Amino acid sequence: MRYSPAMVTIVESVGLPADVYSAKCATRQVLDHIAGKWTVLIVDVLRDGPMRYTELSRRIEGVSQKMLTQTLRGLETDGFVLRTVTPTIPPRVDYALTDLGRSLGEPIRALREWTETHINEIERARIEVAERKAAQGY
Repeated sequence: MRYSPAMVTIVESVGLPADVYSAKCATRQVLDHIAGKWTVLIVDVLRDGPMRYTELSRRIEGVSQKMLTQTLRGLETDGFVLRTVTPTIPPRVDYALTDLGRSLGEPIRALREWTETHINEIERARIEVAERKAAQGY
């Protein structure tokens, strides 16, 4: 059974209903973008307020400069993040969530909290599956 929202959104650029299950629908590209690991972490961190690039880099362990830059550019392009340059020497660049980004922040926060709450169950399941596979000779 497929989820069907009460209200159908029409994608203005093509005049067709939004359908994330359709490979041709723009919603698929957006979902791919917002479901990415770095997007989730950046949006969640920015919920606390604007941050500079180096602050983001320090807070999100493991993100490369290339991926942080690429993800921030994509978030700015999609309207989730506002990049503000203050003309100082050196220039100060801050990143903040837009209203759209803040609306995305709530479900991302819920996903992070769910993950942190259930990590032990998930790890136990992984161990059980690995042991079962080992016993079966996988």
